[in-house]
Amino acid sequence: MSHEDLTLTHALTSALMEGRLTDPFVFLGPHAAEGKTVVRTFQPGAVSVSALQKGAAPSPLEEVAPGLFAGRLKGKGGYRLSIDWGATTQETEDPYAFGLLLGDLDLHLFMEGAHWELGQKMGAQPQTFEGVEGVGFSVWAPNARRVSVVGDFNSWDGRRHPMRLRHPAGVWELFVPRLQPGERYKYELVGAQGELLPLKADPLARMTELPPGQSSIVAPVADFAWTDSDWMADRGRRQKPDAPMSIYEVHAASWLHPNDGPSPNLDWDGLADRLAPYVADMGFTHVELLPIMEHPFGGSWGYQPLSQFAPSARFGSPQGLARFVDACHRLGVGVILDWVPAHFPTDTHGLASFDGTQLYEHADPREGFHQDWNTLIFNLGRQEVQGFLIASAIYWLETFHIDGLRVDAVASMLYRDYSRQPGEWVPNVHGGRENLESIAFLRRLNETVASRCPGAVTIAEESTAWPGVSSPVAEGGLGFNYKWNMGWMHDTLSYMQRDPVYRNWHQNELTFGLLYAFTERFVLPISHDEVVHGKGSLLGKMPGDRWRQFANLRAYLAFMWAHPGKKLLFMGCELAQPTEWNHDDVIPWELLQQPDHAGMQMLVRDLNLIYGREAALHRSDADPEGFAWICTDAEAGVFAFRRQAGGDAPPLIFAVNMTPEPQRDYRLGAPAAGVWAEVLNTDAERYGGGNIGNGGAVHTESVRAHGLSHSLHLTLPPLGAVMLRHQGTAA
Repeated sequence: MSHEDLTLTHALTSALMEGRLTDPFVFLGPHAAEGKTVVRTFQPGAVSVSALQKGAAPSPLEEVAPGLFAGRLKGKGGYRLSIDWGATTQETEDPYAFGLLLGDLDLHLFMEGAHWELGQKMGAQPQTFEGVEGVGFSVWAPNARRVSVVGDFNSWDGRRHPMRLRHPAGVWELFVPRLQPGERYKYELVGAQGELLPLKADPLARMTELPPGQSSIVAPVADFAWTDSDWMADRGRRQKPDAPMSIYEVHAASWLHPNDGPSPNLDWDGLADRLAPYVADMGFTHVELLPIMEHPFGGSWGYQPLSQFAPSARFGSPQGLARFVDACHRLGVGVILDWVPAHFPTDTHGLASFDGTQLYEHADPREGFHQDWNTLIFNLGRQEVQGFLIASAIYWLETFHIDGLRVDAVASMLYRDYSRQPGEWVPNVHGGRENLESIAFLRRLNETVASRCPGAVTIAEESTAWPGVSSPVAEGGLGFNYKWNMGWMHDTLSYMQRDPVYRNWHQNELTFGLLYAFTERFVLPISHDEVVHGKGSLLGKMPGDRWRQFANLRAYLAFMWAHPGKKLLFMGCELAQPTEWNHDDVIPWELLQQPDHAGMQMLVRDLNLIYGREAALHRSDADPEGFAWICTDAEAGVFAFRRQAGGDAPPLIFAVNMTPEPQRDYRLGAPAAGVWAEVLNTDAERYGGGNIGNGGAVHTESVRAHGLSHSLHLTLPPLGAVMLRHQGTAA
């Protein structure tokens, strides 16, 4: 060996030993030398190492430096390493004898932000590579000097498995032979300035340790045997604007706690056994889960996710999630996940300063730090970050047959000055406040979902008057299927919290929503956000004594279900939970032993039944022709409207009395002559009411009222609502 070669070898040896070796493949593994093959392997702590070849005697390797073994092969072709650790002997292939792991197309699509199968290609992927079983690791860290995969399998020693950098994608890769699913791992990175960074969890991990553990786990290949083909073929029809959609929003960790179980919450199988049948029995069409992506802090309820591809270990394995979704689909229940592409937590083992630079986030805190939540904001101007997030969305929809994503905090994404004072934000290239990168991302997300995941829906939590949230991208919209109607929620709850004595001065809070009800395809949300942080429970918002509170809430829920728009109700509200939600506690199911709470649950079940049965309540949800006010009588506290769907669907009248006094001879205009059957009365005894009503049916009279040629003489219960269906002309 020449002096120059010897100097180079010493330099590379020192770099390896000190964890500074940038390209391990130039030194480790097999290399041609003087017509022979020289093998180098770094196995610190090994007693001895030999190379094994078929048809040849073992080739002992010499320990040329502490832990570094080298020697010439006696035979030709491939080899395995036999490593004597003293107490045991390990036989394995050499990670540095394998070729390139990722294909050029994978890297090209990743750089373009258009690789929608990242969950199946990058991260930790069990696979057979060049005829050998093992795990292929790959991670994006373009500014790192070195990246190693570490875990129990190599004593968390970053010198053992340094990775290969693939230029120009900035992706590091390594195939570790004979590794199996279930192994814990992280990445050890040396930053651009030579600094050793905190160990990082895999951004593309598909399994994780149970928090507070921080390691990623090699997940098995997804091979769940689905039984929901009929559901998947039909779900597009079930989620169209003219279909009934009633969504039960759930925080899975606090919905129900197992009796004497090892876990404080139900796992996926427990939720499949208990939650899925409950949702179906209650008549909800969908269950929506607060974010189940792995998150380090349970108190964030999942809204500060760290792993965009990993279901939280709090509920079991990814296969368990698949079983839960399959069980829901068998019962005719769709599954929607809350999904958070707006921001991520600052935990050092996560995405923050991932390769020593602001890789996933903006460098400028005026763009990259969210002041409200103390989180970091994704830099959606980077194609790789856009692609990473869209691939996450596709992963949940395709791998787990999820039926929809409710995208969190869209308003915070659309405006650069969201929750910021002058001087605290950076204008866009045109000097405006709109976040052009986020707009492009959301449009691309929705177009990709529509193209790849037929029948799936996206729902925006967007609290401003941004135009066209649920309009097609081709028409200048953002491309969501639905938008949460936050304005309706705030206005109507404000009205309901007022003492009935003062409500006549604020009727616009109940009626204003109809001025814009058809400008978007809306979901009416009574979500978790309305029953936390000192806001009290939904029942607690209602004024008056206990009787009035329950009556008010029954009337409000009936108004919500009769109003145009899909429905969303947070868990516990159907029981009239008297205290606000506590994520560390559980729904007080024992309340159902009390008649008024059981009555509220029965009302919600019946509202869902009527909503699904009566086409007038859902078929024209996005059509202004399906709704018309009959009266808004503020003085009497009476509001009434008509819902209709045309064709063979009978029209409905909804009337509500928002005062504590019954209206016993209230003349209400009727859009059609004949018999109107009372299909709902919130004051019915079965719901906990006083049974003041109309005896089951009312006949019209040829007396004009409210601009209509016929009218009904109605009895409207105190703080109560009735719903009437046209039965045709009287015999």
